[in-house]
Amino acid sequence: MPPPDPISDPSLISDEALVAACLAGERDAFATIVERYQRLLCSLAYSATGRLSESEDLAQEAFVEAWHQLPKLSEPGKLRSWLCGILRFKVSRRRRADDRQPVHGAAPIEEIPEMETDDEPAAERVMRAEDQALLWQALERVPENYRTPLVLFYREHRSIEHVAVALDLSEDAVKQRLSRGRKLLQERMLSFVEGALSRSAPTKVFTLGVLAALPEWATPAQAAVAASGAGAGVSGSAAASAAQGGALAKTTAAAGALASLAGFVSAGLGLRASLDQARTGNERRQAIVMSVVFVGVLLAGLGVLYGLRAGALAALAEESRFAWMVAAQIVVAAIVVLYPLGLSRSLRAERRLRTAERLRDPAAFAQARDRAGAATGSYRSRLTLAGVPLVHFRFAKAEEGDGPVVGWIAGGDRAYGLLFAWGGVAVAPVSVGIVSGGLLTIGAVSFGAVSVGTMAVGGLALGCAAIGLRALGWLSALGWHGAQSGGFAVAEVAAQGRVAWAEHHNDATAHVLLNGESGGGVDGMVLALLAIATVLTLVPVVYYARGVRQRFGKSE
Repeated sequence: MPPPDPISDPSLISDEALVAACLAGERDAFATIVERYQRLLCSLAYSATGRLSESEDLAQEAFVEAWHQLPKLSEPGKLRSWLCGILRFKVSRRRRADDRQPVHGAAPIEEIPEMETDDEPAAERVMRAEDQALLWQALERVPENYRTPLVLFYREHRSIEHVAVALDLSEDAVKQRLSRGRKLLQERMLSFVEGALSRSAPTKVFTLGVLAALPEWATPAQAAVAASGAGAGVSGSAAASAAQGGALAKTTAAAGALASLAGFVSAGLGLRASLDQARTGNERRQAIVMSVVFVGVLLAGLGVLYGLRAGALAALAEESRFAWMVAAQIVVAAIVVLYPLGLSRSLRAERRLRTAERLRDPAAFAQARDRAGAATGSYRSRLTLAGVPLVHFRFAKAEEGDGPVVGWIAGGDRAYGLLFAWGGVAVAPVSVGIVSGGLLTIGAVSFGAVSVGTMAVGGLALGCAAIGLRALGWLSALGWHGAQSGGFAVAEVAAQGRVAWAEHHNDATAHVLLNGESGGGVDGMVLALLAIATVLTLVPVVYYARGVRQRFGKSE
């Protein structure tokens, strides 16, 4: 039998010969190159992009580019690796580009030979698209160094030899990667199916949807009569979302408003106490400016967050919403960091001004109660525990050289308590202040294991804006385990909010993780914290302001 004729069997023609024929202007030779390597390039592109149509576009672009660049190919025997290099460059550039790059130099459409088509029904095309989506959802979970051999193996008619040659690997290496890739694919697909099925199970959201769809204060018989005369209905899922979203918005709005009450009440009564303590016009002006600035910063911050929330809700693209969300978190972080620093500087300025005013206007401090170190300026209980007074309050304005107030129960511009503290800066296991720190903390900006405030940071954080392991905020919540908000909700695990970002966000899994199977969540704890916040804020602040007024508010 005579040997096969290379002309009749193009597979026997070497790459070198095909390149030489292409350089001589033979388009059929390039067609042979395309047929020889099209499966390889399409497979590599698909492994990188996960989209069949895009992978074919990229492979076509690579072949067209190769046709134009053939004169620059110095080693025709390395045609395959050269083509793969062009494709990888195209893939890299496509990933960086927002718009798809056109195929340059393509022949006019009328010159392209008519190809056979299969007029499949629309339903089958949809099913094929769904199959492709599911296929990539499974494959993209496999690392690319294992995914590429898998794609090539099944596209190269299960030929380990072809895969090894295409990837410049040994056959043993290909076998190992295929084995590992199949195992990973099985694990990822099983995990995907398990997760999808668990998330699809009906939860409390379903119950809320059913109840929300029922007419209020109506028996089943009355509802049937009403339904017979009504022409419209409510979707169960939509009702569930509305019920859940409405409840969440109301809870977080109430939480934020009442949590903020701590900061604003402290600021208002603190201003009155500062005015009572003031002895000169400069001190009174400083007290007013400080109160306006610190309350204004909080109000301005909340206004910015509200505006960012509105912008995010108006944005349609997910990327745009993410940008609004990042901006909101930057605003919250800036206030949380800069507010305590600004307060600390302002308190130092108050102390310096008091010392300077004594020297400038001694007559203003002529009364006994206004002399430095006067007994009326503070209260220290005789009873002590471990050498620390049980109660220690400073009622006079602090001066340069004065340290913080320290006691089991402490109050003043800077108060450190072993049990409880109230002040401009308050640090104690239970603390209430403009800036507070401890275990249970309440204030304009608070840091604690359980933190309640306009800006709250802690293990469990509750406020207008909250940052914590578990965060609940009216406008913004940034949490590790979970975040719930009527605005932005960002978390590692679960988040519920108008604009949410987490592994599970605004879905049944997030609802269960954040609220439990019963749907109760932290509502009961929230109400308890709010009650504690109100009591702990009003009682010591009112007592302190009253004490200042009694001692310094009226002339003798």
